[in-house]
Amino acid sequence: QVQLVESGGGLVQAGGSLRLSCAASVRTFSTYYMAWFRQAPGKEREFVARITWPSGITVYADSVKGRFTISRDNAKNTVYLQMNSLKLEDTAVYYCAMDSPIGSGYNYWGQGTQVTVSS
Repeated sequence: QVQLVESGGGLVQAGGSLRLSCAASVRTFSTYYMAWFRQAPGKEREFVARITWPSGITVYADSVKGRFTISRDNAKNTVYLQMNSLKLEDTAVYYCAMDSPIGSGYNYWGQGTQVTVSS
């Protein structure tokens, strides 16, 4: 059973930065996606970014391109989301998820971490 544990959320002023971390308890298949999603109050969960193992190919939502960077530490089975130039509309609960093997759907989810951007 895979467990995903997020950390790094908090309160930040608009224009500031935060880095989220997501540690996976085990590696599953050799090829998989790890992604970040977010859900703001009253809104549906939306895709933010993903990274592919082992290629490292990244994909971003248009709303975060140029501001957020997803990266990984293979040795630690950890994925990061560096968030810069934060906006009020980035306020949400951020979730880490794993699609393993690729195409099976995001079957594994973390508990979520709150990010609040203030003016």
